Amino acid sequence: MMPSLTPRLSQLAGADLVRPLAHIRRGIEKEALRVTPRGRLAQGAHPTTLGSALTHPHITTDYSESLLEFITPAGEHIGETLDFLEQLHRYTAIQLVDERLWPASMPCALQGNNSVPIAEYGTSRSGRMKHTYRRGLDVRYGRIMQSIAGIHFNFSLPDSFWQGYRQLLGSQDSLADFRSAQYFALIRNFRRYGWLLLYLFGASPALSRSFMDGRPHRLASLGTDTLYLPHATSLRMSGLGYQSDAQASLHISTNSLAEYGRDLTRALNTPHAPYTRIGVEVDGEIRQLNDNILQIENEYYSDIRPKRVTHAGETPLQAMADRGVEYIEVRNLDINPLLPLGIDDTQVRFLDTFLLFCLLQDSPEIGEQEQRRLARNQTRITEQGRRPALRLDTASGELGRTAWGEQLFAELGAIAQLLDQAGSGYRDAVQHYKPLLQQPELTPSARILQQMTATKQDYTHWMQGRATELTHYWQRTPLRPEQSRYFSQLARSSLAAQQRLEEEEAATPSMAV
Repeated sequence: MMPSLTPRLSQLAGADLVRPLAHIRRGIEKEALRVTPRGRLAQGAHPTTLGSALTHPHITTDYSESLLEFITPAGEHIGETLDFLEQLHRYTAIQLVDERLWPASMPCALQGNNSVPIAEYGTSRSGRMKHTYRRGLDVRYGRIMQSIAGIHFNFSLPDSFWQGYRQLLGSQDSLADFRSAQYFALIRNFRRYGWLLLYLFGASPALSRSFMDGRPHRLASLGTDTLYLPHATSLRMSGLGYQSDAQASLHISTNSLAEYGRDLTRALNTPHAPYTRIGVEVDGEIRQLNDNILQIENEYYSDIRPKRVTHAGETPLQAMADRGVEYIEVRNLDINPLLPLGIDDTQVRFLDTFLLFCLLQDSPEIGEQEQRRLARNQTRITEQGRRPALRLDTASGELGRTAWGEQLFAELGAIAQLLDQAGSGYRDAVQHYKPLLQQPELTPSARILQQMTATKQDYTHWMQGRATELTHYWQRTPLRPEQSRYFSQLARSSLAAQQRLEEEEAATPSMAV
């Protein structure tokens, strides 16, 4: 049983720490594959009408040339953040010629590993490094795994909260050290309780048979093209999704920023024999950035990350070591194809509530035994999350999914009540999702399977139809003239910025790699 948060919430109210909660900052990064009207992966280059994937601040690519990534500014107003994300969708839908945005996390039908084109970023040093890093991902894990898409949710609390909270807890640490320690406490509890988000928001219970590309699996067939698990919530976050034998042996501590940096640095500087055998440069071909367990920090697959905006020439670890953790990035969210944006304001308010709960709840350090227990829970919830009477591991033994969920919702309700004093809609958001505990058929993963079955469509065709519906939805309401001009200007200026960078480096031979 978790300790009640009631005393802590009363302390926050007494210390006037409710008002700063109105200034939570959020940003959303959403990925989406470009596909043809027939549901095949687009093979063409990143459209120039969208700008430069290297220098555009809001429209870029992730692993593949076909995998768009939309990035909103960080802001305090949920409506403005989602509206900006919608504008990015509308602008892109108008610019794409005979293409759609795939509305799901698991990819469309693929024609083998080489059908996923690696992203290109031009001839600049940074552009070539980004491409080489992705070549390394190909030789290490394959391109198909990198075609998976998701939503990343960035979350931070204002300094006015951290200053008061540090005083409330009687900490003598600097504000930067205190904030970092508290964000790592949040991260540890996210690992403990994040299974709830996978249950509520998992939206990848099925996938195209082509994703397995002949690999062995334990999935069941649903028609000729579809593979699935009857009670799965998020195959994207299961062992079928992002996986790495090399990273499976990594134990990156979240007990402190110092331990996190130590473990990640070790992985960045430790050669891995299979990668050494691949080679870094072979017959003049650069295959990967290096032969270490991780080429760069972002290669570490994690459901949540500590983050800080970096300065020029600075790595993420260097930035955090120097100035502390600035925000956290939630990475376990599937794209919900039932929602136009894949996420909505109710889900954002629930995420605010959940993350504040993770911060305020007691958060002891995580040892190896608990780490293994949490890994088992993730496997159970992603592959069997809707199974009746599913039980999860706790320090006190197994506990039913529904019973544990009800405990969490009781605490989330109290957090939401506090947040409603600084904003609105939080209690409604918690109440919106609470029935899903007792009624798994209401979860997105269940509803997607229900709709596929009801329409007698396989995964690819159902998602293809949804992609067409959403394209028409985006195109029916064009952007306002000033919005269209804004994004057109961003595209042009980003292309010009990439060209200047390449010309400057070409004129300075010492800048060559």
